Amino acid sequence: MKKVERINTIMRYINNRAHFTISELMREFNISRSTAIRDIREIEAMGMPLVAEVGRDGGYFVMNNAVLPTVRFTDNEIKALFIAFMATKNQQLPYLKSRQSLGEKLLSLISENQQDDLVLLNQILLFEGTNPNNPDLLELSDLPHPMLEKLIQILILDRYLLITIKEEKVINSYPIYLLHLYHEKSFWLIEGFDLKEEKKKTFPVDHLINVKLYPTKKRLSRKKILEKGSKQEEVINLVLELGPKAIAQFKKYHPLKVSISYTNPYQTTAILKTFINVNKSEELTELTNWLLFLGEDIRVREVPEEVLEGLQGRLYLYFP
Repeated sequence: MKKVERINTIMRYINNRAHFTISELMREFNISRSTAIRDIREIEAMGMPLVAEVGRDGGYFVMNNAVLPTVRFTDNEIKALFIAFMATKNQQLPYLKSRQSLGEKLLSLISENQQDDLVLLNQILLFEGTNPNNPDLLELSDLPHPMLEKLIQILILDRYLLITIKEEKVINSYPIYLLHLYHEKSFWLIEGFDLKEEKKKTFPVDHLINVKLYPTKKRLSRKKILEKGSKQEEVINLVLELGPKAIAQFKKYHPLKVSISYTNPYQTTAILKTFINVNKSEELTELTNWLLFLGEDIRVREVPEEVLEGLQGRLYLYFP
């Protein structure tokens, strides 16, 4: 471990402990006593307020209510932060407006040489959704749905919510316990447990009109909710084996909540397992079109009869 990196790590180690000794540093970082003492002196010179305790069991502790020194980043840490900014700037992330001020603060903490490295990386690296004509780190180019930040703020207080959703031309409200808030295929989705119907449901954040806390005197506990949800897990009724051509098509497009598991180290074969609700005609039609889109490089292990009938009907249109 390089000295700068070790000093930064020791500072974090010290700051997270009420008390420490030279012997503890020697064991934790596999360094000699003289190196540990030199590092402690350098950390004190940087401004960390350490107080030495004299005696057989003496050591050091950080003075309470003292101002800590400026954070220092290694070159690799700076690059990691910068690349994370670049990779996520067009992801419809919450608090996107704070990225500019955050970026400015980070840039003020690093040296000119480190800044030069970031300028070069900004010219070389391009990620999905980046405008090649203006690959600006701090560009606010894809603001998320305005309700997303409000939803997150309320979630910090409680996960029992009353959400109002616009579904086609109808507005409905659902009391839910929010299980997950996740981002998939450029959409933010709410996965929640409907407290009235007592089953899992998924709602697009783009359809969210309002959200507020759901005050209930008698609540289902999280443990009970998870138990009820696990009992209602949908049974797998579609199993496909995918070859390399089908995998390539899958990467171009696949329905929400459908994933594949690779079956060899070279990722040239995979298996797909999911549940298909054959009672929803729109979903059935979409799935039929998607299976045709995957092409011939698939092997069917299990499929509902309704899906087979749909495929046969579509093929008959092309080959009567």
